[in-house]
Amino acid sequence: MHSVIIKPVNKLSGTICIPGDKSISHRAVILGSLAKGTTRITGFLESEDCMRTVEIFRQLGVDIAVSGNEAVITSNGLHGLKEPKGDLYAGNSGTTMRLMLGVLAGQKFTSRITGDDSLCKRPMKRVTEPLRRMGAKITGRVKNYDEYAPFTISEGQLSQKKRPPSLIPSAQVKSAILLAGLYAKGKTSVFEHFKSRDHTERMLKYFGVNLDIEEEGEGCGVSIEGGSRLKAKDIVIPGDISSAAFFIVAASCLEGSEITIKNVGVNPTRTGIIDVMKRMKADIKLKNEKIISGEPRADIIVKSSRLQGTTIEPGEIPRLIDEIPIIAVAAAFAQGKTTIKGVSELKVKESNRLMAIRDIFHYFGIRLNDYSSKRLVIPGGQNTKPKTFPGSLCNSLGDHRIAMTGIIMGLMAKGETIVYDTDCINTSFPNFIEILKKMTPKGTIKVEK
Repeated sequence: MHSVIIKPVNKLSGTICIPGDKSISHRAVILGSLAKGTTRITGFLESEDCMRTVEIFRQLGVDIAVSGNEAVITSNGLHGLKEPKGDLYAGNSGTTMRLMLGVLAGQKFTSRITGDDSLCKRPMKRVTEPLRRMGAKITGRVKNYDEYAPFTISEGQLSQKKRPPSLIPSAQVKSAILLAGLYAKGKTSVFEHFKSRDHTERMLKYFGVNLDIEEEGEGCGVSIEGGSRLKAKDIVIPGDISSAAFFIVAASCLEGSEITIKNVGVNPTRTGIIDVMKRMKADIKLKNEKIISGEPRADIIVKSSRLQGTTIEPGEIPRLIDEIPIIAVAAAFAQGKTTIKGVSELKVKESNRLMAIRDIFHYFGIRLNDYSSKRLVIPGGQNTKPKTFPGSLCNSLGDHRIAMTGIIMGLMAKGETIVYDTDCINTSFPNFIEILKKMTPKGTIKVEK
């Protein structure tokens, strides 16, 4: 178990490249494993979470070779998976667990999937319930009216009921149902009241699957025909905007900063962080915009600015759910209060991120005006200007985004900060520390056991 020691800096500068998008990397492995032929992935994120998905498909008989940021998948197609010899292990990856439930629900064999202690405490009824309505046979642990891993999935006959499920705005839930829909009889439809990230839909279309997509106000419905075949294709993955968010906020807050982040995914369902930061008067520009493999990407240029408080509404949360911890840091440095509504989903992430945000602010001497299961109110401008709050000792709670948030706050403190239990960063951003060292003076960041 490692800790990171951080000394404060005056600014960030330089040009960096962010590793491949985690969400897209998972989906590239999943759909590549269901597409007959050879799929070559460039820009693959070789993180712990994504490698859990790779290992599971290897257990299911798919040939996958990974070397750095490249992966080559050779598959027998949609019905080519084989019964695994042992348990499938998702580690700490909620994406792996939830999306694989959709894939496994359509197989003609029995499988069992589990995860680490943290993942086995995360609620899964939101996925298992709509899958069961399709005919899936899934058995898990039931506690307090919800359901938890490990799960046993037996052969079922999937078909879509007349009434499509109405979902909480979750890309993982939507994706699990669409993946199961590939194996279902007839057409499978899902509807969200607020549109969540659409990487699965984009990639299904890229692999040759026809989808019916209907947008209704802020909501969106998606339909897929059972038995649709995927055609293997090469795919290039952009940099992860959720990883870029830490540098976007740091550069915005530290006076005199100017950075360029190359080739970052700017899918409209993921750019909530950019929209909110611009609303807070951040100096952010996009250049070299283009679409490759069905996903938009661009270079992001960030300069320091005087941030202003804002209000984030519930309908915006699906587009920035993973970035809320670091957005809270931007809010602390802004003038005027920031209110973030509709944040209850943060309680069931890798940690209870609502509590983690409150605790990490407390470590640095920052009090939240309001903390509840429904909203966060961050005062802003109250003893939170760079170099005016003390360094601290922080615990990551085993949550990669909380660990990185603590490290970024340490750069802005007036004394040394230590963040404990930082190995969890490897689940999404293995070279986070190396990139940060390139943007800061020598000796700013130190890793110790």
